[in-house]
Amino acid sequence: MPDLPPLREVVARHGLSASKALGQNFLFDEQLLDRIAAIPGDLAGTRVLEIGPGPGGLTRGLLRAGADVTAIEMDRRCLPALGELEGAFPGRLRVIEGDALTLDHDSLMGGPYAVVANLPYNVGTALLVRWLGGQEWPPRWTSLTLMFQQEVAQRIVAEPGSDAYGRLAVLAQWRAVPRIALKVHRSAFTPPPKVMSAIVHIVPRAMPPGVNARTLGRVTEAAFGQRRKMLRQSLKGVPGALDALASLGIDPQRRAETLSVEDFVAIARELG
Repeated sequence: MPDLPPLREVVARHGLSASKALGQNFLFDEQLLDRIAAIPGDLAGTRVLEIGPGPGGLTRGLLRAGADVTAIEMDRRCLPALGELEGAFPGRLRVIEGDALTLDHDSLMGGPYAVVANLPYNVGTALLVRWLGGQEWPPRWTSLTLMFQQEVAQRIVAEPGSDAYGRLAVLAQWRAVPRIALKVHRSAFTPPPKVMSAIVHIVPRAMPPGVNARTLGRVTEAAFGQRRKMLRQSLKGVPGALDALASLGIDPQRRAETLSVEDFVAIARELG
C-alpha cells in the first residue's frame, strides 16, 4: 500500500471546502471509512462505482480494500486531489468528471459492479430510484452501499403502517433486500450536517414474475402521491387500478400506507 498523506492535509493543500450547493460533507475518519468499505464484503478485484468522491476519503478505503474504482465527480476543485490518488494506485482508480445523473453507469463499468458511495444529499434519492427502477433484472450492479440522511434510510427499509412507509420502501423492497448497515453521527463529518446519517446496503433478489416495473412505479406514485386519501380516490387516474383492487379483494377505502409490498406487486401484475 502506498504511504498516503493525511486526508486533512490534502484538503488543506488544495484549498478545498465542502460545497453546500453540491450537498458535500467530508469524512476524514480513516477507520470509519474502512468500515464503510467493508460493508459489501470482500472487494478484492471487484469493480466499484463511487459517486461524488470529493477529495477521496472513501475512495482510499475502497482502494485499501482491493477494489478497482471508477469515481464520478462533478466538482472540478476535487480533481487534482483525486488525480494524486490515481497516481498512487496506478490502474486501480479511474476518475471521470461529470454528472452521475446523466451518465450511463452500466456502459462505464462494463461488467458486474458494486456501488459504494457517500452520496451527496441533493442527488441521493434520484440516483437510488434510477438504480432500482429499471425493467431489466437482475441489474448489472451486485449491491448498493449508500450513505443517506437517516430519515431517507428509514424510508427505504420502512414497513407497512409506519409513517416512513411509502413509495421508496416499495421500490426498494419488491425485488431487493435493503438493510441499515451502519448509523453515522453528524459529528463525523466536516462540516457537520444538521441531520444524522445512515449507510443502507441493498442486494437484488429474484424479480416477481409477471410484473412490469413501470406499471408498479405508476401505481405507487399515484397511491402515495395522495397518501391521505383512500385508494378509490388516489388510484382512480390509473386505468384499470380500481378493477384490480376489486379482483384482488382489496378494500378501496384503505389508504396506501396500509398495503404491503406484495399487495402493490399484485396490483401491478393485475394491470399487466
